[in-house]
Amino acid sequence: MVRTRPPRRRQLPVLAVTAALLAGVGVAPTAMAQGSAAVRPPVKSPLAIGSGGAVASVDADASAAGLEVLRKGGNAVDAAVATAAALGVTEPYSGGIGGGGFFVYYNARSHKVLTIDGRERAPLSAGQDLFLAHGKPLAFDDAVTSGLSVGVPGTPATWDTALRSWGSRPLAKVLEPAERLARKGFTVDETFRQQTADNAKRFKDFPATARLFLPGGKPPAVGSTLKNPDLARTYQLLGRKGIGAVYGGEIGRDLVKTVRKPPVDPRSGRNARPGGLTERDLRAYTVKRPAPTHTGYRGLDVYGMAPSSSGGTAVAEALNILQKRGDLSKVDQVTYLQRYLEASRIAFADRNRWIGDPAQEKVPTAALTSQRFADSRACLVNDHKALTSPLAPGDPYHPAACRQLGRAAPTPYEGQQTTHMTVADKWGNVVAYTFTIEQTGGSGIAVPGRGFLLNNELTDFSFVPVTPGVHDPNLPGPGKRPRSSISPTIVLKHGKFDFAIGSPGGATIITTVLQTFLNHVDRGMPLVDAIAAPRASQRNTAATELEPALWNSRLRGQLEARGQVFKPNPEIGAATGVQRLPDGRWLAAAEKVRRGGGSAMVVSPARR
Repeated sequence: MVRTRPPRRRQLPVLAVTAALLAGVGVAPTAMAQGSAAVRPPVKSPLAIGSGGAVASVDADASAAGLEVLRKGGNAVDAAVATAAALGVTEPYSGGIGGGGFFVYYNARSHKVLTIDGRERAPLSAGQDLFLAHGKPLAFDDAVTSGLSVGVPGTPATWDTALRSWGSRPLAKVLEPAERLARKGFTVDETFRQQTADNAKRFKDFPATARLFLPGGKPPAVGSTLKNPDLARTYQLLGRKGIGAVYGGEIGRDLVKTVRKPPVDPRSGRNARPGGLTERDLRAYTVKRPAPTHTGYRGLDVYGMAPSSSGGTAVAEALNILQKRGDLSKVDQVTYLQRYLEASRIAFADRNRWIGDPAQEKVPTAALTSQRFADSRACLVNDHKALTSPLAPGDPYHPAACRQLGRAAPTPYEGQQTTHMTVADKWGNVVAYTFTIEQTGGSGIAVPGRGFLLNNELTDFSFVPVTPGVHDPNLPGPGKRPRSSISPTIVLKHGKFDFAIGSPGGATIITTVLQTFLNHVDRGMPLVDAIAAPRASQRNTAATELEPALWNSRLRGQLEARGQVFKPNPEIGAATGVQRLPDGRWLAAAEKVRRGGGSAMVVSPARR
């Protein structure tokens, strides 16, 4: 099941300094008032080059919030939290404080890459039967729109940990642009309205959600101003009292009450199953600080997110396989794509079998990211004949050439609507941060009076073992983190920052990041073009998903002649990135077309 977003064409709120914002000046925008005269909206740019720092996200309001913090002397971590908080206002169906994510940070002084795992956790009462009823798995949609699907949010703890560890501003200060945006509102675009319409049936069943997102009982009109005063007050409370308000205070109490007794309209007839989350679960939550995954590729050091995300291990394994197979810069486009698809297929076969929460599962992270294991898998890649999926996994504990271990584990569905940003500051620090509430609209359940939606991240667990009779490391468990595909990636060259990339898109995140990396490094594309290039996503599935530009090209027929099988997908991922240019300037890059185009900004734009 593939969920796509229609093109994004937000008419952005503007100030009198619209021209300055277009040039990259980071003053947080103020929303147009209802009934005000139409103002020509600023045009989002997928590319910005200059100095002083950079921000790239899917949304111009959010990028402007981060840029405001940079211009006022904040660093990359401060700006990343500000950008994320603003995305919680304008992209509330993709991320927010009701969810979680993964934060990767490059420290320019030490040249080290550090990470925060802010993934949601299951309640301490959860067992492997979390999503079973009478011994059978619940229907996926029934599990999503329920208290059962809600994990302990990790986003507030991630923000607090990042700011305390590496930031230079208090939480209250960096939340100010987002609080202002929530209070004054943003202008609804067609994407936001369509996403609301797609969710309207279930949103209507929850009065608190309907009050937020269905003014007058209908999706908000394109061009109208949507305000969220509840979220503005929540941000003010977080700034004043800190994240203890979530993990031991009044916001947390409201959250738990909502999960344990979902506030559904009794007339709706919806069975919104209660969850088992407690205030004890909130108090027990902590972020993790794992070492990043690491591999070398063509003289570059590639760092990613370790489990509970599978992103870092899968990207590293695929790169190691491709490195073994030879120099991709010297082969034709068909062979390049053939190798990329096969390496991704193999990496997903191994990811599906071996990755779970390392706090409760034995996860062979070092072995999966080793060149030795990749060498044992690379011999499966044939430039002229595609493998058949689902492919069985290899054995990272005892690598043997072309050996496969038991039966295949198919790739389960993951929600597509995540959001990602990349941020850099004038000192050279960089953040790649991806966060989410899983489905578009998460669980569909808003916390009354608090202005945010709850996640449905626990549906990222396997409901039952994906391969009968084979241990599944991604079954639910008490306090367990579900497996993720989030893949924020930072690349160093000669020990110093080169570029960073990341994307939303569920399991397609891994392939989006991998293909963008290869486009830039091996095929020599400028970063903005590497992001814009048409995508293919092979995840150990029978058919590879192709975007229209590849589906309608001669390359599809040439790859089919080599055994590849395809199905169309209108849009895969929505990447952003930043790069340090040889002259020291920053380049920020975002999508040219996907999601209506992203928003790249720099503090001091270069003259062209």
